[in-house]
Amino acid sequence: MATACTHGLDTGFVALGYAKVGALGVLQGITELMPISSTAHMRVVPALLGWQDPGSAFSAAMQLAALAAVLSYFWSDVEGLAFGSIRAIARRDFRDWNFRFSVWIVLATLPIVIAGLLLAPILNGCGSPLRALSVIGVSSIVMAALLALAEVYSLHRRTLDHVGLKDAMIVGLAQVGALIPGVSRSGSTLTAALFLDLKRAEAARFSFLLGLPAITAAGLKEVWELHKVYLSLHGWSILIFGLVIASISAFVAIWGLLRILERYSAWPFVVYRFVLGIFLLVGVFVGFLPN
Repeated sequence: MATACTHGLDTGFVALGYAKVGALGVLQGITELMPISSTAHMRVVPALLGWQDPGSAFSAAMQLAALAAVLSYFWSDVEGLAFGSIRAIARRDFRDWNFRFSVWIVLATLPIVIAGLLLAPILNGCGSPLRALSVIGVSSIVMAALLALAEVYSLHRRTLDHVGLKDAMIVGLAQVGALIPGVSRSGSTLTAALFLDLKRAEAARFSFLLGLPAITAAGLKEVWELHKVYLSLHGWSILIFGLVIASISAFVAIWGLLRILERYSAWPFVVYRFVLGIFLLVGVFVGFLPN
């Protein structure tokens, strides 16, 4: 499916209109925060339905929907970290856990910020080779295997109160993998956190909190890029409509992910990712999916 470009930026979502963007907003919100790759679904579903590819700009801007959902769902954690850090600075208690954890989050975000800036021309350009379904299919299968290994070898006994800078940096480095379509930011960070022996729900909580700066930066950066290419008022209205829909579905997705991890395990996501990856590769190979 051809892409739509505005001064080199992929803005295919504008041509889709409100109804289709609303449907994709639901899908984006759910898949953005579950470890199954939103980029994969944003490429596959439009391809199957014969719709215009919404483009990488849409996926990046939708990070703001994920941000709204994470902030609202984990507000007590976010509030504790923010105001706890301010109080710690005021009394010069730099050993305070809230302050240290906040600093660790900032430091753990640096790898994806640096990598994102370096790879931006490839990731967000029109017709990026990294958005090929074959690449997404391979990424899905590889991440399914890594998540399976994490489930098998994790002791599932640590909590967020016992993580340190080393743990944060490991998860932060894993987050860089999310730049490759099909990997999933949630999937890569959840997998790394499980390898660190965190309990499943705690691993998800760690993943969401650590990802807040990266999600914020990615979303705001893409909105700024759209502003610079003079996206039309019609385009902005479609994007905002999609953001509102995606925010609601993302909130539900967090609730669903935590329930699945608490009551079962990460295996449903392993199976889903593996099947999705095989489907994409077979679809591209036999020709019923455009690469």
